[in-house]
Amino acid sequence: MSSILIAHHLLLGDTLLLTPLVAKLRVRYPHARIALTCPKAIVPLYAGRPYGAQALPFDPRDASSVSAVLASGPYDLGIVVGDNRHAWLAIAAKCRWIIGHGDDTPAWKNWPLDESHPYPPEPAAWADIAATLIDGPPPARYRPSDWPTPAGASIAQADAALARPYVVLHPGASTSVKRWPHERWRALAGRIEALGYTPVWSGGPNEADLIRAIDPEARYPSFAGRMGLGELWHLFAHARAVVCPDTGVAHLGRMAGVPTVTLFGPGNAMIHGAGEFWRDARFRPVTIVDMPCRDEPDIFRRHVSWARRCDRNETTCVAWRGDHAECMGLLSLDAVSRALEEMLTEGL
Repeated sequence: MSSILIAHHLLLGDTLLLTPLVAKLRVRYPHARIALTCPKAIVPLYAGRPYGAQALPFDPRDASSVSAVLASGPYDLGIVVGDNRHAWLAIAAKCRWIIGHGDDTPAWKNWPLDESHPYPPEPAAWADIAATLIDGPPPARYRPSDWPTPAGASIAQADAALARPYVVLHPGASTSVKRWPHERWRALAGRIEALGYTPVWSGGPNEADLIRAIDPEARYPSFAGRMGLGELWHLFAHARAVVCPDTGVAHLGRMAGVPTVTLFGPGNAMIHGAGEFWRDARFRPVTIVDMPCRDEPDIFRRHVSWARRCDRNETTCVAWRGDHAECMGLLSLDAVSRALEEMLTEGL
């Protein structure tokens, strides 16, 4: 096996959750060229080629990026994760054998697969499930030293606000139903300050307004909208801890090796938690395990009997409370604060 393509167009978190698959491929095929398609914003994280993998910038709406992926072939093996429509990308990139999870809908997405795998009958973290697409023992558990530090430290290292020990609070998420109430973020920031740490806000390009709504007096430094993922990595890596909802940056925290407290509301803390690969990570989920409305048994449109997730939005949420989902509202300030203090104490 001399060349392998991992074809997908996943968001940040699900892309990082492919790391056990990449690690396993590298062990099984130590001399193979491994390439994976990535949304353009994520590519800088792979600049150091972790596990020797190359990230190919890919946006299905950008013809030049599609052409570049097709020109990068041929490949001996194509692995499709998530949406099986990208099996057609794999076949166009001249992958000689294509593997993926079957039963995607509609059925035409599955046609290019040469080898179709079902989801396992027993509960497991999705990252570990992705690694089972190829045979062999599971990869060694992740260590932060396995991932070369990406470029982009200028903001995180130069800002005077970060001279004292700090904790990063990242309130934003990919959907509003994953957001924690504003007043609890404010209260948590106050508790962090009382512990002797500087609370620091972070957020994506469109989340500066969210931070202003949470902290209208700008009491604490905000880096929302000011950083790419390379800079955000460094902000996290030098922090004492990160607190965030179940969103892509939660996985970024584990990659950077920073203690990470993650608030799980509609998401499932087992499916999108540490799993076996990140078993040694300093990671603490806060969740309501048996939330009744977390009742959708599917992963990437496949019915999985043991899965309990919720992909509803604020208009379809059965327990929307005006500005937050009930599953997030039930995560108390004390529970989150306690998890954070335990992690800070462990790091001393």
